[in-house]
Amino acid sequence: MCGINGIISQKQDSNLVESIKNMNNALARRGPDAEGMHCYKNSVLGHRRLSIIDLAEHAAQPLFDLTGRYALVFNGEIYNFKKLKAQLTEFEFRTDSDSEVIIAAYQKWGEQCVNMFEGMFAFAISDKTSDTIFIARDRPGIKPLYYYLSEGIFVFSSEIKALLASGLVPRLINHNAVHDYVRYQTVHAPKTIIKNVQMLMPGCTMTIQFNLKHVFHQYWDFPVERFLSDKPISEIKSDVSNLVFEAVEKRMMADVPLGAFLSGGIDSSIITAVMSKLSAQKINTFSVNFDESEFSEGKYARMIAEKFGTNHTEILLTPKDFLDNLPDALAYMDHPSGDGPNSYIVSKATKQAGVTVALSGLGGDEVFAGYEVFKQVHKLLTDNKITKIPRPVRKLGANLISMLKKDVRSQKIAEILASDNIDFSSVYPISRQLFTEKQVGKFFSSNTITPNKVAEISAQNTIDTTHILSAVSRVEMQTYMQNVLLRDTDQMSMASSLEVRVPFLDHKLVEYVFKIPDTLKYPHTPKQLLVESLGILPDEVVNRPKMGFLLPWTVWLKQDLFEFADKKIKTLAARPFFNEAEILSKWTAFLRGDPSVSWARIWIFIVLEDYIQKFNLEF
Repeated sequence: MCGINGIISQKQDSNLVESIKNMNNALARRGPDAEGMHCYKNSVLGHRRLSIIDLAEHAAQPLFDLTGRYALVFNGEIYNFKKLKAQLTEFEFRTDSDSEVIIAAYQKWGEQCVNMFEGMFAFAISDKTSDTIFIARDRPGIKPLYYYLSEGIFVFSSEIKALLASGLVPRLINHNAVHDYVRYQTVHAPKTIIKNVQMLMPGCTMTIQFNLKHVFHQYWDFPVERFLSDKPISEIKSDVSNLVFEAVEKRMMADVPLGAFLSGGIDSSIITAVMSKLSAQKINTFSVNFDESEFSEGKYARMIAEKFGTNHTEILLTPKDFLDNLPDALAYMDHPSGDGPNSYIVSKATKQAGVTVALSGLGGDEVFAGYEVFKQVHKLLTDNKITKIPRPVRKLGANLISMLKKDVRSQKIAEILASDNIDFSSVYPISRQLFTEKQVGKFFSSNTITPNKVAEISAQNTIDTTHILSAVSRVEMQTYMQNVLLRDTDQMSMASSLEVRVPFLDHKLVEYVFKIPDTLKYPHTPKQLLVESLGILPDEVVNRPKMGFLLPWTVWLKQDLFEFADKKIKTLAARPFFNEAEILSKWTAFLRGDPSVSWARIWIFIVLEDYIQKFNLEF
């Protein structure tokens, strides 16, 4: 795992070398092992290396082909690079790295090379002959790629902080993106919180000439084909099992210490079990727990570790440990998020335990219908009792719920009932919103807010009654997973120079499971299809109640973090862009214990102001 940077400038006064050095320095934690740059005409590439495959110095980047025509900077892993290398016999290879295979594949297949790659990646190839840079991002969007294109400048990087460090990107807040952030504790791609800074979308490429003319191409999207309805369930389970084993096996390739996150939940336990069966040696597993009591998830992690004979390391952290690390987590946050610090603490503890690569169960919930929202949406769209109720009656019921129950869940139910139509595009967006649309509008001094991005994405999905769960999976991956989970995992794991791999997001596995009808995939028990397909987990792990020690955020914000939080919220509220009275009223309501204002709904404002101050952003 690494960090990549690049610039094309049409401005004569641009000091590209100085800018790329500053960008490389900003990504030092992503790549502590080496750095490099390549200048050609009015372009420059930069790279920071975290050595994972072929640790030799000659595999450092930028990496060039034998002719010197192509230069590559690459962040990620190509898991099938050895198979591809065997198909590229006409090329002479000087390294054992997957990076060199990317260049050869581009030489042979051109822009279509991305269809050949299995892995997680963001890379750029500079071509001296055509004066172009070809940029690509992996299918589900595991590895990020941000860019700025405006006023004769094109700058790209693995992180926003590097774009800002270049000195070429104005430090301006994207006003419309703030509306999105307050709704969903993130900003949905391609937009970001910074004006004119965007993300290259997952499964997309971009070819940009040195004169800044450019074109985008989407080479992959979450599938919509449905053709497994007639296949016996026994064959489907066998296929799922084989695909999971293949996905894990690909991701066990490394020339550095490798392990697995093991929380004791279904997803991480299956990853651990499969790794153990594939490895001739004991694998290393790590669990980070915040509670020593018998109700902690730690006992389930130990159960799995003992069953599969892993070298298990249990890292016990107290709430104070978490609180002490919070400033560092906020300092490294590359894009404001409501959940980043959790990922930072787990990654830091795992890296300190001696691991450079860790496999994670991330994606299991999205692919195998693990969240409660899957059942909720399925019920609403298949049981028409509610939808048949006249809207005036539903609206009356919504008003009664709003008056009688002030908790967040009840407020969401009320908003659903009051909708013009109870369908997928109206129900799903509410499931992940922190505030209702009416509440969001009140936070800003302007009378208008931008349209709901998640509602727009939901409306683009075709829904049929046999594949509702796949529709939910698709939108979960396009929204929450891509813009919260994967973004947080990348920025916070790389803060500790830790590479995290996610087998459940293997595109072949995702494509297959998306095609399975609801009748065979519905989770009557937790992630039933996944569990039954693998058949390797004890019942105690599969059917256990939700446990785990909850960090005392509510107490912290009222006590330990009060001075910090109070100052940040009041500073943010006083900015002309916001409605000061509304934000401060929510802060006051939280402090007096109002159940409709949870700590998470306050935390997003604190994080946003901290981010604005950290990067000296302007409205």
